[in-house]
Amino acid sequence: MELTTLFNEAVINSKALSEKPSNDVLLQLYSLYKQSTEGDVNVDAPNNPFDFVAKAKFNAWEDLKGKSKETAMQEYVNLVTRLKG
Repeated sequence: MELTTLFNEAVINSKALSEKPSNDVLLQLYSLYKQSTEGDVNVDAPNNPFDFVAKAKFNAWEDLKGKSKETAMQEYVNLVTRLKG
């Protein structure tokens, strides 16, 4: 099956997991999704020093800088598959 199809199915499956993943796993899912769909970070870092969620999401995505969209898609698919298992 084509990677894009597997990725799109994984996105749907990630919303129907039987248990809510930990915050670390949610950040991983978020950053892999953003890297897969948009590539490297293309927004400014959050300005509000007290918006910890936005800062964590930005940092998680920024940590994937340079990772190809295809690699990020495959890692996302692998992660969702493990979470479903």
